[in-house]
Amino acid sequence: MTAQPDFPEVPRLNDLARSSSTLGYEIVDLAGFLDMIERQAQDQRTALEVLSGSAADIETANDAVEAAATDLVQSVARTQAEVGQSVEMMRDLGSRSRDVAAWVQDLSDRSDTVGKTLAAVKTNNSQIAAISMQVNTLAINAKIEAARAGDAGRGFAVVAEAINELSQKTKSAAAEISANIETLTHWIAALGTEATDVAEQAMDVIAQSTETDRALARMEQSVNDTRGEAARIAEHSAQVQQAIAAFGPNMHNIGQSVAQTSDGIVEAHGRIERMVDTSEEIVQSSAALGGMTEDAPFIEDVRRRSVAVADAFEHLLAEGHLSEASLFDRTYITLPGTRPPQVATSYNDALDRILPPIQEPALNFDERVVFCAAVDINGYLPTHNKKFSRPQSDDEVWNTANCRNRRIFDDRVGLKAGRNTAPFLLQVYRRDMGGGTFKMMKDLSAPIFVRGRHWGGLRLAYTF
Repeated sequence: MTAQPDFPEVPRLNDLARSSSTLGYEIVDLAGFLDMIERQAQDQRTALEVLSGSAADIETANDAVEAAATDLVQSVARTQAEVGQSVEMMRDLGSRSRDVAAWVQDLSDRSDTVGKTLAAVKTNNSQIAAISMQVNTLAINAKIEAARAGDAGRGFAVVAEAINELSQKTKSAAAEISANIETLTHWIAALGTEATDVAEQAMDVIAQSTETDRALARMEQSVNDTRGEAARIAEHSAQVQQAIAAFGPNMHNIGQSVAQTSDGIVEAHGRIERMVDTSEEIVQSSAALGGMTEDAPFIEDVRRRSVAVADAFEHLLAEGHLSEASLFDRTYITLPGTRPPQVATSYNDALDRILPPIQEPALNFDERVVFCAAVDINGYLPTHNKKFSRPQSDDEVWNTANCRNRRIFDDRVGLKAGRNTAPFLLQVYRRDMGGGTFKMMKDLSAPIFVRGRHWGGLRLAYTF
């Protein structure tokens, strides 16, 4: 039986530590990807809610359009009937106007004929009056001759007298007839003038009624066209309603699918977070058992500096430069006009004096070190490295990357770093650099105890 070879235990621990660190990187990177997917899913969920609301608004608006189209069709139908009646009325009126115009024209023509007849009668009557004058003269001459004849001419005188009376009566009758003819002539003339005016007006009415008839015909055609368009609107509106009716359930199904996906991503994210915690525990355990990785020098450095910070804090308390109550002050006052918001506490000035000599040299410990800063148990970072403690500008994105002092970093990494009480805590995370930019980092922290009380932790962040 072949004996199994002995494998050194320390190399195994070293391999385990390195594998744990690599696993943590991959898991955190995956968690970052899930964060992005979760945000996208949430954005899609929000967009779907807005889209569903818009679809509901469209449905409501389409209902209004459909109702309006139905009312329009009915209104156009009523208008069409009324226009049709008006067209028939105008056509009948035009026909009557033409009949009246023809009658008036005939009346005018007859008036002219009557006028001519009266003129002829007047002429004949004048001739009768002239003859009557001649008869009267002859009768007078006959009476004179009868008087000269004496008794022999008496009978002739009687006849002459009768002829004279007849001529006088004829003259009077002719004069009266002439006066009546004159009056009748004036009346006929006036009637003819009025008939002519009426005829002209009737022709104008006929012309206007003809144009009105054409306009009404065009209106009738327009109403017919409008009715057809309204009917098409109603038809399209019904089609839109059918499409929306089919769209709604599909939107609901998509929304449910996105919601389930989002919930699944949240659940997966939670499981990833637990895997991150597990990988960190493996790293802690392997390091505690003596496993050596590239992180070992950083672990040693951050633990040494955390002790130095604790000693500096206790020196402040011992010298009376700061009270214990002030050092453990958890009252954060927002500094006005800061974006992102910065806050202040009662111990800021004291820590600004003692922390830079401990934190700044850590930046030169290794070229991969990005920052070294102390945080309290709530993730509050009072004094940062000088390169991250610049005065704020009007650019919030720039401020996010360059003005990181006096900030509360209460994300998972910041809180765990501040609340960890184990000798050290190694975390892998995606650092938010502002403007949607992230950088994969390692966050190594060691707790800070002052007079037996846990104040927070010293964070040392470096790149892979």
